Amino acid sequence: MSVSAPITQDVLTIPRKMAEGPLNLIGLTRPALAEALRAVGVPDKQVKMRVGQVWQWLYHWGVRDFGAMTNLSKDFRATLAENFTIALPEVVSRQVSSDGTRKYLVRIAGGHEVEVVYIPETDRGTLCVSSQVGCTLTCSFCHTGTQKLVRNLTAAEIVGQIMLARDDLGEWPQPGTGTGDSGPRLLSNVVLMGMGEPLYNFDNVRDAMKIAMDGEGIALSRRRITLSTSGVVPEIAKTAEEIGCLLAVSFHATTDEVRDKLVPINKRWNIETLLNALREYPKISNSERITFEYVMLKDVNDSDADARRLVRLISGIPAKINLIPFNEWPGAPYQRSDWARIEAFADIIYKAGYASPIRTPRGEDIMAACGQLKSATERARKSRAQIAAETGQV
Repeated sequence: MSVSAPITQDVLTIPRKMAEGPLNLIGLTRPALAEALRAVGVPDKQVKMRVGQVWQWLYHWGVRDFGAMTNLSKDFRATLAENFTIALPEVVSRQVSSDGTRKYLVRIAGGHEVEVVYIPETDRGTLCVSSQVGCTLTCSFCHTGTQKLVRNLTAAEIVGQIMLARDDLGEWPQPGTGTGDSGPRLLSNVVLMGMGEPLYNFDNVRDAMKIAMDGEGIALSRRRITLSTSGVVPEIAKTAEEIGCLLAVSFHATTDEVRDKLVPINKRWNIETLLNALREYPKISNSERITFEYVMLKDVNDSDADARRLVRLISGIPAKINLIPFNEWPGAPYQRSDWARIEAFADIIYKAGYASPIRTPRGEDIMAACGQLKSATERARKSRAQIAAETGQV
């Protein structure tokens, strides 16, 4: 299929119309914020300055009260309060794993829920962000894929996940401290690997990440943001051009026959088509390399032959391969590969010249590990038998 083929989705993927009321400033890009301020009477000659002031209060200092924006006049603060709001998703619950991983159940407009995971490590703190309520891809090894797609998240709901995590971590800077990499960085990296397929919600993901990367706010480097896709080929070049972040691909198989079962989107854009698009990504985005995510499933995709075939497939692509021990969930139709098998697989890749780290499972005791995310309300509604039936593994 041509890479220019249109993306079509069910109408349910379109965000619902939000309730009328004051406009939420969170999630507006700089141009959109400028238009909003013009609409409430800010003169054209002041708009750029006002956008910069409000932007810093929202995204550098994390302020939620217009009254606290002390470098703005009282009249202007009153105008802002009358016409706008500063609203984030609501944290319904917060769980902390024995390894320090934090999982937030977050409620968004319409009463829907998504999950967000913060993973602390010695040299970084990574936030796993969701982009959709549920998922349309039905990858058979993924718990999120057993939950029907409800809708896309808005840019406000996506960047709001970063902001609420910074709230919980207490890392908004105090006056006199720096921003960007010179400031407090408990949350140093963002991965779009939570619920949903980010490239089926491209515009909102792009706008949210542009806000997160803006140097006068949250100020995350584009090299500290990784977008993970299952292979929405027509959107890959757009991601390079309009976001420019690092790219990860949920690969998981070395033949179309197996990948069709594990990652059904492969039936639309097969391995060859996907790899052709990936070969161009580092050139367009100036990224260092692409990460290939490969979940290790016992007796499914973990043979020595698979490892050698994977090396041949990605030849010529600057890459690393993240090997992910399968994180089991109730009713899961697969088992984790034996540790010795995973190490043997990794050794073949390493000897071929590729980094092949084995991801340490994190947050399994609170169902926060890779492939386990699913809103608690949806999880509670389904039995093991129902989940197995939906994945076709009965």
